[in-house]
Amino acid sequence: MTELLFEVLGALMILATFALNQFAGLDGHGMPYLALNAAGAAILAVLAALHGQVGFLLLQGVWAFVALWGLVGLLRQEGES
Repeated sequence: MTELLFEVLGALMILATFALNQFAGLDGHGMPYLALNAAGAAILAVLAALHGQVGFLLLQGVWAFVALWGLVGLLRQEGES
């Protein structure tokens, strides 16, 4: 049951950021968008790894990595300011 809650939480984090980006103007390059995408994808990647779902692990692992890469870039820009 707990695992199911984490699956739904991870998916909702990704879907909410996408919907907010499309319909409410959430900046797709901003900290909230990237952080929620990274967290949601990381949760789903861990669950995929636990269940041996290689394709889903690849998808969510890369998704989390790309979002984290964007976050690091934002933090570096803020540090330079």
